[in-house]
Amino acid sequence: MHKVKKLFGTDGVRGRANSAPMDSETALALGRAVGALFRNGHARHRIVIGKDTRLSGYMIETALASGVCSMGADVWLVGPMPTPGIAFIAKSMRADAGVVISASHNPYHDNGIKFFDRDGFKLSDEQEHRIERMVATNFAGVTRPTGDGVGRAHRIDDADGRYIQFLKEVFPHRFSLSGLRLVVDCANGAAYKVAPSVFEELGAEVIPVGTDPDGLNINEGCGALHPERMCALVKKVKANAGIALDGDADRIIMCDENGTVIDGDVIMGLAAIDLKRRGRLAHDTLVATVMSNLALDQAMAREGITVERTPVGDRHVVTRMREGGFTLGGEQSGHLVFLDYNSTGDGIVGALRVLAIMQREEKALSQLTNIFEPFPQICLNVAVSQKPQFTTIPEISRTVAGFERELGNSGRLVLRYSGTENIARVMVEGKDASRIQAMAQDLVGILNTHLS
Repeated sequence: MHKVKKLFGTDGVRGRANSAPMDSETALALGRAVGALFRNGHARHRIVIGKDTRLSGYMIETALASGVCSMGADVWLVGPMPTPGIAFIAKSMRADAGVVISASHNPYHDNGIKFFDRDGFKLSDEQEHRIERMVATNFAGVTRPTGDGVGRAHRIDDADGRYIQFLKEVFPHRFSLSGLRLVVDCANGAAYKVAPSVFEELGAEVIPVGTDPDGLNINEGCGALHPERMCALVKKVKANAGIALDGDADRIIMCDENGTVIDGDVIMGLAAIDLKRRGRLAHDTLVATVMSNLALDQAMAREGITVERTPVGDRHVVTRMREGGFTLGGEQSGHLVFLDYNSTGDGIVGALRVLAIMQREEKALSQLTNIFEPFPQICLNVAVSQKPQFTTIPEISRTVAGFERELGNSGRLVLRYSGTENIARVMVEGKDASRIQAMAQDLVGILNTHLS
């Protein structure tokens, strides 16, 4: 009896490149599994594979493609492409699935593999479990084709152009970005070609940053993880706004003309208010995660907008959006999901929606984003060597329960493990900044004692 090893975390399979599970052997097996999973009776089924700019992408791409072809599927290779671009290409070209090789915001030495179905949505838990079972059982009972049944690999040369044209259609035709100066930081990642082209073709003057990937510098001191570079440049060149993407461009952080950072909560709130006032916010509801600031809920309530909360992860956000028929959701970290336009978080779509609001209102970004005063919030990471349930450790349980009683309805405490790294995350939010800082530090000390 084979034990099914869990490969998938909160966002696909991820780890240190060239070490299990992010090695060639596992990538080959995952390619075989996704090829088998999406067999659908076609003479040839087709799977799109894209990647970001990490050096290890070449290694993993080759192994994945080999596995897919070995199951009789044809592979369409698109090269470096934002994660939401792969979701779009897979859907628009009627592929059976899409695969992205990326570790998103992680350093270059990590990599990951995530999958989309033919509709551009991330796989369900059940589909992920089926893949894990196939890998664990060495594909017992799964037949492999021979002869002319083996798949072929092709390269899609116009994938960038297809995605750029789609993105331009997101921006209202009656508006133009002419006269706007934008700093666009692509994090030396997957959007290094696409993003500057989109904003330039819509008329903006673009000052590009992070558009010289060398395989090793993705997310390094730039992009959404390090917006200070973008902010400084916006002030220096007197730009109208700054746009910072992460390595696979599925999340965004912006800054206004003064170099003030605008996080995902504010962008979500701004977009929700705009849609609500124009009668286009489905069910007058915004979907956010447990990490979003409590002040967002209060600001939305003043506008007659309900905020629904999900666990962390854009897949949870999208799942709830589809269940409830909602069209706007996202995360404080900058994953923004506009289901009217794309099936997953898309940083460039998010930026275009903000720029459209600026044009519609004829206001500077700083005049639009003062929609709420965030509650003080402390977020700390703790390196851990194990991930037991927090409730199994009495000191942690007692401390958390005591702090939650103290915070009451005027604050929140979230304690969770990262799904992609060996880290515990501590978030405390409340009205008294010094007190929540003390609470967070107390929890960090306890976690270090029990989990390091």
